[in-house]
Amino acid sequence: MQWRIAVLTSSDAGAAGERQDVSGAILRDAAEKMGTVQASCVLPDDYERLRQQILQWVEAGIDLVVTTGGTGIGPRDVMPEVTASLAERLLPGLAEAMRAESLRHTPFGMLSRGLAAVRGQCLIVNFPGSPRAVQQLIPVVFPVLPHALALIHGQTAHEKPPDN
Repeated sequence: MQWRIAVLTSSDAGAAGERQDVSGAILRDAAEKMGTVQASCVLPDDYERLRQQILQWVEAGIDLVVTTGGTGIGPRDVMPEVTASLAERLLPGLAEAMRAESLRHTPFGMLSRGLAAVRGQCLIVNFPGSPRAVQQLIPVVFPVLPHALALIHGQTAHEKPPDN
């Protein structure tokens, strides 16, 4: 199935044109291998604007929203709160796997607060803002996304186990 994907970058500097959106570009490239990136944008670290953008995409039928930025502990880092406000179900295993992989590369990985959640039939996954961290996490997260999306869309049939 071709999944409909949106990429959202949370960055004050990126939204102001002061920084290139490298992490968003990396996520778009990875996402295009598993579906169609139908939308992407860079918004400032503003809770309500970020929330409304994700909600708009969910209501438009986007299957997967991947975000980058705003997952740290800075005063304007609000992406986990935005995601939590939209969540109908949390997927802590995805976030735990991301932090575990981050810790293999830097002790600062434990400071990431990113979440993964489901709203309706949309999966929302928060990546850190660092391009290097995004590159390190894509091989951990992206292989499980097609299965997660299939499950969210009700494709829960499992193959019958072989007879012994």
